[in-house]
Amino acid sequence: MILQIIDICYLVAVVLFIVGIKMMSHPDSARRGNGIALSGMLLAIIASFLTPGLNNLILIIIAMALGTIGGLYSAKTVQMTAMPQLVSFFNGMGGAAAALIGLVEYGDLPVDDIGKGSVLMASLVIGSVSFSGSMIAMGKLQGVIKDIRINKILGFLVLAAAVGLAIYVLNSGEPQPNIVYLLIFLSLIYGLLFVYPIGGADMPVVISLLNALTGVTAATTGLLYDNKVMLMGGILVGSAGLLLTLLMAKAMNRSVSNILFTSFGTASGAAAPGQSGDQVAKEINAYDTAILLAYAKRVVVVPGYGLAVAQAQHAVHDLEKILEEKGVEVLYGIHPVAGRMPGHMNVLLAESDVSYDKLIEMDDMNEQLPNTDVVMVIGANDVVNPAANDDPSSPIYGMPILEVNRATNVIVIKRSMSSGYAGIQNALFFDAKTRMLFGDAKKVLNGLVSEVKNM
Repeated sequence: MILQIIDICYLVAVVLFIVGIKMMSHPDSARRGNGIALSGMLLAIIASFLTPGLNNLILIIIAMALGTIGGLYSAKTVQMTAMPQLVSFFNGMGGAAAALIGLVEYGDLPVDDIGKGSVLMASLVIGSVSFSGSMIAMGKLQGVIKDIRINKILGFLVLAAAVGLAIYVLNSGEPQPNIVYLLIFLSLIYGLLFVYPIGGADMPVVISLLNALTGVTAATTGLLYDNKVMLMGGILVGSAGLLLTLLMAKAMNRSVSNILFTSFGTASGAAAPGQSGDQVAKEINAYDTAILLAYAKRVVVVPGYGLAVAQAQHAVHDLEKILEEKGVEVLYGIHPVAGRMPGHMNVLLAESDVSYDKLIEMDDMNEQLPNTDVVMVIGANDVVNPAANDDPSSPIYGMPILEVNRATNVIVIKRSMSSGYAGIQNALFFDAKTRMLFGDAKKVLNGLVSEVKNM
Protein backbone atom coordinates (compact mmCIF):
# COMPACT_ATOMS: atom_id res chain seq x y z
CA MET A 1 0.00 0.00 0.00
CA ILE A 2 2.81 2.42 0.92
CA LEU A 3 4.60 1.75 -2.37
CA GLN A 4 1.42 2.46 -4.31
CA ILE A 5 0.99 5.78 -2.48
CA ILE A 6 4.61 6.67 -3.28
CA ASP A 7 4.10 5.86 -6.98
CA ILE A 8 0.95 8.00 -7.11
CA CYS A 9 2.80 10.89 -5.47
CA TYR A 10 5.62 10.52 -8.00
CA LEU A 11 3.14 10.54 -10.87
CA VAL A 12 1.45 13.70 -9.56
CA ALA A 13 4.90 15.29 -9.08
CA VAL A 14 5.86 14.61 -12.69
CA VAL A 15 2.58 16.12 -13.92
CA LEU A 16 3.32 19.20 -11.82
CA PHE A 17 6.81 19.37 -13.38
CA ILE A 18 5.32 19.31 -16.87
CA VAL A 19 2.65 21.92 -16.09
CA GLY A 20 5.25 24.12 -14.39
CA ILE A 21 7.64 23.94 -17.34
CA LYS A 22 4.81 24.74 -19.74
CA MET A 23 3.86 27.83 -17.73
CA MET A 24 7.48 28.99 -17.71
CA SER A 25 7.24 29.59 -21.45
CA HIS A 26 5.56 32.96 -20.78
CA PRO A 27 6.83 35.53 -18.25
CA ASP A 28 3.29 36.37 -17.12
CA SER A 29 2.86 32.80 -15.85
CA ALA A 30 6.51 31.89 -15.22
CA ARG A 31 6.45 32.71 -11.50
CA ARG A 32 3.36 30.54 -10.93
CA GLY A 33 4.90 27.83 -13.09
CA ASN A 34 8.03 27.85 -11.00
CA GLY A 35 5.90 27.52 -7.87
CA ILE A 36 3.97 24.60 -9.33
CA ALA A 37 7.17 22.80 -10.31
CA LEU A 38 8.54 23.47 -6.81
CA SER A 39 5.42 21.97 -5.24
CA GLY A 40 5.98 18.89 -7.39
CA MET A 41 9.52 18.56 -6.10
CA LEU A 42 8.38 18.99 -2.49
CA LEU A 43 5.77 16.27 -3.02
CA ALA A 44 8.41 13.95 -4.47
CA ILE A 45 10.71 14.58 -1.50
CA ILE A 46 7.96 13.94 1.04
CA ALA A 47 6.99 10.73 -0.77
CA SER A 48 10.61 9.57 -0.69
CA PHE A 49 10.56 9.77 3.12
CA LEU A 50 7.82 7.13 3.06
CA THR A 51 10.16 4.59 1.44
CA PRO A 52 10.29 1.45 3.64
CA GLY A 53 13.67 0.80 5.26
CA LEU A 54 14.98 4.35 4.79
CA ASN A 55 18.15 4.73 6.85
CA ASN A 56 20.19 7.72 8.11
CA LEU A 57 17.10 9.92 8.30
CA ILE A 58 18.78 12.49 10.54
CA LEU A 59 21.77 12.84 8.20
CA ILE A 60 19.42 13.23 5.23
CA ILE A 61 17.48 16.01 6.96
CA ILE A 62 20.69 17.80 7.97
CA ALA A 63 22.04 17.59 4.39
CA MET A 64 18.74 18.90 2.99
CA ALA A 65 18.69 21.76 5.49
CA LEU A 66 22.25 22.80 4.64
CA GLY A 67 21.53 22.59 0.91
CA THR A 68 18.31 24.59 1.29
CA ILE A 69 20.02 27.34 3.28
CA GLY A 70 22.91 27.51 0.83
CA GLY A 71 20.60 27.55 -2.19
CA LEU A 72 18.32 30.24 -0.78
CA TYR A 73 21.26 32.41 0.22
CA SER A 74 22.91 32.07 -3.19
CA ALA A 75 19.71 32.80 -5.09
CA LYS A 76 18.85 35.81 -2.91
CA THR A 77 22.28 37.44 -2.98
CA VAL A 78 23.54 36.69 -6.50
CA GLN A 79 23.90 39.66 -8.83
CA MET A 80 22.08 39.44 -12.15
CA THR A 81 25.45 39.56 -13.93
CA ALA A 82 26.47 36.39 -12.06
CA MET A 83 23.23 34.48 -12.66
CA PRO A 84 24.76 32.36 -15.48
CA GLN A 85 27.61 31.39 -13.16
CA LEU A 86 25.10 30.33 -10.50
CA VAL A 87 23.20 28.25 -13.05
CA SER A 88 26.45 26.53 -14.05
CA PHE A 89 27.31 25.87 -10.40
CA PHE A 90 23.91 24.38 -9.56
CA ASN A 91 24.04 22.31 -12.74
CA GLY A 92 27.48 20.99 -11.79
CA MET A 93 26.23 20.06 -8.33
CA GLY A 94 23.52 17.95 -9.95
CA GLY A 95 26.10 16.06 -11.96
CA ALA A 96 28.31 15.58 -8.91
CA ALA A 97 25.37 14.26 -6.87
CA ALA A 98 24.55 11.68 -9.54
CA ALA A 99 28.19 10.56 -9.74
CA LEU A 100 28.47 10.25 -5.95
CA ILE A 101 25.24 8.25 -5.78
CA GLY A 102 26.63 5.91 -8.40
CA LEU A 103 29.89 5.56 -6.49
CA VAL A 104 28.06 4.68 -3.27
CA GLU A 105 25.77 2.24 -5.06
CA TYR A 106 28.68 0.46 -6.76
CA GLY A 107 29.69 -1.32 -3.54
CA ASP A 108 26.20 -2.84 -3.15
CA LEU A 109 25.64 -3.79 -6.79
CA PRO A 110 26.04 -7.47 -7.77
CA VAL A 111 28.96 -7.76 -10.18
CA ASP A 112 26.93 -9.96 -12.56
CA ASP A 113 24.12 -7.40 -12.98
CA ILE A 114 25.24 -6.05 -16.38
CA GLY A 115 22.08 -3.99 -16.88
CA LYS A 116 22.31 -1.96 -13.71
CA GLY A 117 26.09 -1.96 -13.97
CA SER A 118 25.91 -0.24 -17.37
CA VAL A 119 23.50 2.36 -16.00
CA LEU A 120 25.81 2.94 -13.03
CA MET A 121 28.86 3.41 -15.26
CA ALA A 122 26.89 5.93 -17.34
CA SER A 123 25.99 7.85 -14.17
CA LEU A 124 29.63 7.92 -13.07
CA VAL A 125 31.02 9.07 -16.42
CA ILE A 126 28.31 11.58 -17.44
CA GLY A 127 27.89 12.97 -13.92
CA SER A 128 31.64 13.55 -13.55
CA VAL A 129 31.88 15.21 -16.98
CA SER A 130 28.90 17.43 -16.17
CA PHE A 131 30.42 18.47 -12.82
CA SER A 132 33.92 19.38 -13.99
CA GLY A 133 32.66 20.91 -17.25
CA SER A 134 30.16 23.09 -15.37
CA MET A 135 32.85 24.29 -12.99
CA ILE A 136 35.05 25.35 -15.91
CA ALA A 137 32.09 27.05 -17.60
CA MET A 138 31.41 28.93 -14.36
CA GLY A 139 35.05 30.03 -14.17
CA LYS A 140 35.01 31.21 -17.77
CA LEU A 141 31.84 33.22 -17.23
CA GLN A 142 33.33 34.73 -14.08
CA GLY A 143 36.47 35.64 -16.01
CA VAL A 144 38.88 33.74 -13.74
CA ILE A 145 39.57 31.04 -16.35
CA LYS A 146 40.84 31.98 -19.79
CA ASP A 147 40.43 30.07 -23.04
CA ILE A 148 43.14 27.46 -23.46
CA ARG A 149 43.84 25.80 -26.78
CA ILE A 150 43.86 22.03 -26.25
CA ASN A 151 44.23 19.39 -28.91
CA LYS A 152 40.81 17.81 -29.30
CA ILE A 153 42.43 14.42 -29.89
CA LEU A 154 43.71 14.45 -26.30
CA GLY A 155 40.18 14.84 -25.01
CA PHE A 156 38.90 12.00 -27.17
CA LEU A 157 41.70 9.74 -25.95
CA VAL A 158 40.84 10.48 -22.31
CA LEU A 159 37.15 9.81 -22.97
CA ALA A 160 37.98 6.58 -24.81
CA ALA A 161 40.12 5.48 -21.86
CA ALA A 162 37.24 6.16 -19.45
CA VAL A 163 34.80 4.21 -21.60
CA GLY A 164 37.33 1.38 -21.91
CA LEU A 165 37.68 1.20 -18.12
CA ALA A 166 33.89 1.11 -17.75
CA ILE A 167 33.70 -1.83 -20.14
CA TYR A 168 36.50 -3.58 -18.27
CA VAL A 169 34.72 -3.12 -14.90
CA LEU A 170 31.47 -4.50 -16.34
CA ASN A 171 33.19 -7.61 -17.68
CA SER A 172 35.65 -8.26 -14.86
CA GLY A 173 33.25 -10.37 -12.81
CA GLU A 174 34.54 -8.95 -9.50
CA PRO A 175 34.57 -5.59 -7.68
CA GLN A 176 37.11 -3.11 -9.06
CA PRO A 177 37.00 -0.08 -6.73
CA ASN A 178 40.42 1.26 -7.74
CA ILE A 179 39.51 1.07 -11.43
CA VAL A 180 36.25 2.88 -10.70
CA TYR A 181 38.13 5.70 -8.96
CA LEU A 182 40.42 5.98 -12.00
CA LEU A 183 37.33 6.00 -14.24
CA ILE A 184 35.89 8.94 -12.29
CA PHE A 185 39.23 10.77 -12.42
CA LEU A 186 39.48 10.39 -16.20
CA SER A 187 35.87 11.53 -16.61
CA LEU A 188 36.59 14.64 -14.55
CA ILE A 189 39.65 15.35 -16.70
CA TYR A 190 37.61 14.93 -19.86
CA GLY A 191 35.07 17.48 -18.57
CA LEU A 192 37.92 19.97 -18.20
CA LEU A 193 39.34 19.20 -21.65
CA PHE A 194 35.86 19.37 -23.15
CA VAL A 195 34.99 22.90 -21.96
CA TYR A 196 38.42 24.58 -21.70
CA PRO A 197 38.91 25.24 -25.46
CA ILE A 198 35.36 26.50 -26.07
CA GLY A 199 35.18 30.28 -26.34
CA GLY A 200 33.18 32.53 -24.04
CA ALA A 201 30.73 33.48 -26.79
CA ASP A 202 29.59 29.87 -26.94
CA MET A 203 29.02 29.45 -23.20
CA PRO A 204 25.20 29.74 -23.48
CA VAL A 205 25.19 26.67 -25.73
CA VAL A 206 27.64 24.82 -23.47
CA ILE A 207 25.52 25.56 -20.39
CA SER A 208 22.45 24.17 -22.17
CA LEU A 209 24.32 21.02 -23.20
CA LEU A 210 25.75 20.44 -19.71
CA ASN A 211 22.25 20.91 -18.34
CA ALA A 212 21.08 18.16 -20.68
CA LEU A 213 23.88 15.90 -19.46
CA THR A 214 22.84 16.47 -15.85
CA GLY A 215 19.31 15.50 -16.80
CA VAL A 216 20.63 12.29 -18.31
CA THR A 217 22.51 11.47 -15.10
CA ALA A 218 19.34 12.05 -13.08
CA ALA A 219 17.49 9.68 -15.41
CA THR A 220 20.16 6.98 -15.17
CA THR A 221 20.19 7.32 -11.38
CA GLY A 222 16.40 6.91 -11.45
CA LEU A 223 16.86 3.67 -13.40
CA LEU A 224 19.46 2.53 -10.89
CA TYR A 225 17.12 3.00 -7.93
CA ASP A 226 13.91 2.24 -9.82
CA ASN A 227 12.79 5.74 -8.85
CA LYS A 228 10.16 6.89 -11.29
CA VAL A 229 10.21 10.58 -10.44
CA MET A 230 14.00 10.77 -10.89
CA LEU A 231 13.71 8.91 -14.18
CA MET A 232 10.95 11.06 -15.63
CA GLY A 233 12.29 14.29 -14.17
CA GLY A 234 15.71 13.53 -15.62
CA ILE A 235 14.17 12.82 -19.02
CA LEU A 236 12.36 16.18 -18.88
CA VAL A 237 15.55 18.07 -17.99
CA GLY A 238 17.67 16.17 -20.50
CA SER A 239 15.27 16.60 -23.41
CA ALA A 240 14.64 20.28 -22.60
CA GLY A 241 18.38 20.93 -22.34
CA LEU A 242 19.08 19.18 -25.64
CA LEU A 243 16.28 21.03 -27.42
CA LEU A 244 17.54 24.35 -26.05
CA THR A 245 21.06 23.48 -27.18
CA LEU A 246 19.84 22.88 -30.73
CA LEU A 247 17.79 26.08 -30.73
CA MET A 248 20.73 28.14 -29.47
CA ALA A 249 23.02 26.65 -32.10
CA LYS A 250 20.43 27.45 -34.78
CA ALA A 251 20.28 31.05 -33.52
CA MET A 252 24.04 31.25 -34.14
CA ASN A 253 23.71 29.57 -37.55
CA ARG A 254 26.15 26.88 -36.50
CA SER A 255 26.01 23.18 -35.78
CA VAL A 256 26.51 21.88 -32.25
CA SER A 257 29.62 20.01 -33.39
CA ASN A 258 31.06 23.24 -34.82
CA ILE A 259 30.50 25.01 -31.50
CA LEU A 260 32.00 22.21 -29.42
CA PHE A 261 34.96 21.33 -31.59
CA THR A 262 36.17 24.63 -33.06
CA SER A 263 37.75 27.68 -31.49
CA PHE A 264 35.17 30.29 -32.50
CA GLY A 265 34.02 32.49 -29.67
CA THR A 266 37.33 33.23 -28.04
CA ALA A 267 37.59 36.58 -26.37
CA SER A 268 41.05 37.32 -27.63
CA GLY A 269 40.02 40.42 -29.51
CA ALA A 270 42.08 39.49 -32.56
CA ALA A 271 40.93 41.17 -35.73
CA ALA A 272 39.06 39.10 -38.25
CA PRO A 273 40.11 38.99 -41.89
CA GLY A 274 38.88 41.91 -43.90
CA GLN A 275 38.64 44.36 -41.00
CA SER A 276 39.79 47.87 -41.68
CA GLY A 277 41.86 49.75 -39.13
CA ASP A 278 41.47 53.27 -40.58
CA GLN A 279 37.74 53.73 -39.97
CA VAL A 280 36.55 56.40 -37.55
CA ALA A 281 33.50 56.10 -35.33
CA LYS A 282 31.37 59.22 -34.84
CA GLU A 283 30.49 60.28 -31.29
CA ILE A 284 27.36 61.92 -29.89
CA ASN A 285 26.69 63.59 -26.54
CA ALA A 286 23.84 62.97 -24.10
CA TYR A 287 21.96 66.16 -25.02
CA ASP A 288 21.82 65.40 -28.75
CA THR A 289 20.87 61.80 -27.99
CA ALA A 290 18.02 63.00 -25.76
CA ILE A 291 16.72 65.17 -28.61
CA LEU A 292 16.71 62.18 -30.99
CA LEU A 293 14.87 60.05 -28.45
CA ALA A 294 12.34 62.66 -27.31
CA TYR A 295 11.21 63.52 -30.85
CA ALA A 296 11.15 59.96 -32.20
CA LYS A 297 7.99 58.01 -32.89
CA ARG A 298 9.53 54.62 -32.17
CA VAL A 299 12.64 53.75 -30.15
CA VAL A 300 14.02 50.21 -29.98
CA VAL A 301 16.41 49.22 -27.19
CA VAL A 302 18.76 46.30 -27.89
CA PRO A 303 20.15 45.04 -24.55
CA GLY A 304 23.32 43.00 -24.16
CA TYR A 305 25.57 41.71 -21.44
CA GLY A 306 26.98 45.21 -20.89
CA LEU A 307 23.55 46.27 -19.62
CA ALA A 308 23.76 43.55 -16.97
CA VAL A 309 27.33 44.47 -16.05
CA ALA A 310 26.32 48.09 -15.46
CA GLN A 311 23.15 46.98 -13.60
CA ALA A 312 21.31 49.47 -15.76
CA GLN A 313 18.05 47.57 -16.24
CA HIS A 314 16.15 49.90 -13.90
CA ALA A 315 17.63 52.99 -15.55
CA VAL A 316 16.57 51.86 -19.01
CA HIS A 317 13.04 51.21 -17.72
CA ASP A 318 12.97 54.73 -16.24
CA LEU A 319 13.97 56.12 -19.65
CA GLU A 320 11.27 54.01 -21.28
CA LYS A 321 8.59 55.48 -18.99
CA ILE A 322 9.76 59.08 -19.59
CA LEU A 323 9.72 58.58 -23.36
CA GLU A 324 6.27 57.00 -23.30
CA GLU A 325 4.95 60.03 -21.41
CA LYS A 326 6.07 62.04 -24.42
CA GLY A 327 4.23 59.73 -26.82
CA VAL A 328 7.23 57.68 -27.96
CA GLU A 329 6.72 53.96 -28.55
CA VAL A 330 9.52 52.02 -26.84
CA LEU A 331 10.25 48.38 -27.62
CA TYR A 332 13.08 45.97 -26.82
CA GLY A 333 14.78 43.81 -29.44
CA ILE A 334 15.85 40.47 -27.93
CA HIS A 335 18.43 38.27 -29.61
CA PRO A 336 18.23 34.61 -28.49
CA VAL A 337 21.94 34.43 -27.58
CA ALA A 338 22.36 37.90 -26.06
CA GLY A 339 23.93 37.69 -22.62
CA ARG A 340 25.62 34.69 -21.04
CA MET A 341 22.77 32.21 -20.84
CA PRO A 342 19.47 31.51 -22.63
CA GLY A 343 16.87 34.13 -21.73
CA HIS A 344 19.37 36.28 -19.83
CA MET A 345 18.03 39.57 -21.22
CA ASN A 346 14.41 38.58 -20.63
CA VAL A 347 15.15 37.84 -16.96
CA LEU A 348 17.20 41.01 -16.60
CA LEU A 349 14.45 43.27 -17.95
CA ALA A 350 11.71 41.43 -16.07
CA GLU A 351 13.60 42.31 -12.89
CA SER A 352 12.90 45.99 -13.59
CA ASP A 353 9.21 45.32 -14.43
CA VAL A 354 9.51 45.86 -18.18
CA SER A 355 6.30 44.55 -19.74
CA TYR A 356 6.76 41.27 -21.58
CA ASP A 357 4.70 42.61 -24.47
CA LYS A 358 7.54 45.05 -25.18
CA LEU A 359 10.14 42.27 -25.54
CA ILE A 360 10.21 41.46 -29.25
CA GLU A 361 12.13 38.46 -30.52
CA MET A 362 14.73 38.87 -33.26
CA ASP A 363 12.74 37.79 -36.33
CA ASP A 364 9.72 39.93 -35.49
CA MET A 365 11.89 42.90 -34.55
CA ASN A 366 13.84 42.80 -37.81
CA GLU A 367 10.57 43.40 -39.67
CA GLN A 368 9.96 46.56 -37.61
CA LEU A 369 13.45 48.06 -37.71
CA PRO A 370 13.11 49.84 -41.11
CA ASN A 371 10.25 51.84 -39.55
CA THR A 372 12.18 52.67 -36.38
CA ASP A 373 13.51 56.16 -35.76
CA VAL A 374 16.18 55.32 -33.18
CA VAL A 375 17.78 52.06 -32.10
CA MET A 376 19.70 52.27 -28.85
CA VAL A 377 22.22 49.42 -28.46
CA ILE A 378 23.25 48.99 -24.81
CA GLY A 379 26.10 46.60 -24.18
CA ALA A 380 25.35 44.33 -27.14
CA ASN A 381 28.01 43.67 -29.74
CA ASP A 382 28.19 40.53 -31.86
CA VAL A 383 24.41 40.14 -32.08
CA VAL A 384 24.14 43.46 -34.00
CA ASN A 385 27.30 43.19 -36.10
CA PRO A 386 26.37 43.60 -39.80
CA ALA A 387 29.47 41.60 -40.76
CA ALA A 388 27.28 38.55 -40.12
CA ASN A 389 25.35 39.54 -43.25
CA ASP A 390 27.93 41.40 -45.32
CA ASP A 391 31.40 39.92 -44.75
CA PRO A 392 31.94 36.31 -45.93
CA SER A 393 35.41 36.38 -44.34
CA SER A 394 34.00 37.08 -40.88
CA PRO A 395 33.81 34.14 -38.43
CA ILE A 396 30.23 35.15 -37.58
CA TYR A 397 29.12 35.30 -41.24
CA GLY A 398 25.68 33.71 -41.55
CA MET A 399 24.77 34.19 -37.90
CA PRO A 400 21.26 35.70 -37.56
CA ILE A 401 21.48 39.18 -36.06
CA LEU A 402 19.28 42.09 -35.10
CA GLU A 403 19.63 44.22 -38.24
CA VAL A 404 19.73 47.53 -36.39
CA ASN A 405 21.53 49.29 -39.26
CA ARG A 406 18.20 49.28 -41.11
CA ALA A 407 16.80 51.85 -38.65
CA THR A 408 17.05 55.60 -39.29
CA ASN A 409 19.47 56.26 -36.42
CA VAL A 410 21.61 53.99 -34.24
CA ILE A 411 23.02 55.00 -30.86
CA VAL A 412 25.57 52.61 -29.33
CA ILE A 413 26.21 52.97 -25.59
CA LYS A 414 29.55 51.44 -24.67
CA ARG A 415 32.49 52.12 -22.39
CA SER A 416 34.95 51.74 -25.27
CA MET A 417 35.43 50.42 -28.79
CA SER A 418 36.35 46.96 -27.51
CA SER A 419 35.23 43.87 -29.39
CA GLY A 420 32.59 41.44 -28.18
CA TYR A 421 33.02 37.83 -27.15
CA ALA A 422 33.60 36.74 -30.74
CA GLY A 423 36.80 38.79 -30.61
CA ILE A 424 36.10 40.74 -33.81
CA GLN A 425 35.57 44.41 -34.57
CA ASN A 426 31.96 45.52 -34.96
CA ALA A 427 31.32 47.09 -38.36
CA LEU A 428 28.19 48.74 -36.94
CA PHE A 429 30.35 51.24 -35.03
CA PHE A 430 31.51 52.76 -38.34
CA ASP A 431 28.14 52.80 -40.11
CA ALA A 432 27.05 56.22 -41.38
CA LYS A 433 23.87 55.98 -39.27
CA THR A 434 25.69 55.11 -36.04
CA ARG A 435 26.76 57.42 -33.24
CA MET A 436 28.78 56.24 -30.23
CA LEU A 437 27.77 57.41 -26.75
CA PHE A 438 30.65 56.40 -24.51
CA GLY A 439 30.32 55.81 -20.78
CA ASP A 440 28.94 53.53 -18.10
CA ALA A 441 25.49 52.44 -19.24
CA LYS A 442 23.77 53.20 -15.93
CA LYS A 443 25.24 56.70 -15.69
CA VAL A 444 24.54 57.43 -19.35
CA LEU A 445 20.92 56.29 -19.09
CA ASN A 446 20.32 58.27 -15.90
CA GLY A 447 21.76 61.30 -17.67
CA LEU A 448 19.42 60.73 -20.63
CA VAL A 449 16.45 60.51 -18.26
CA SER A 450 17.33 63.93 -16.83
CA GLU A 451 17.85 65.46 -20.28
CA VAL A 452 14.57 64.08 -21.70
CA LYS A 453 12.65 65.29 -18.62
CA ASN A 454 13.80 68.84 -19.32
CA MET A 455 12.53 68.84 -22.92
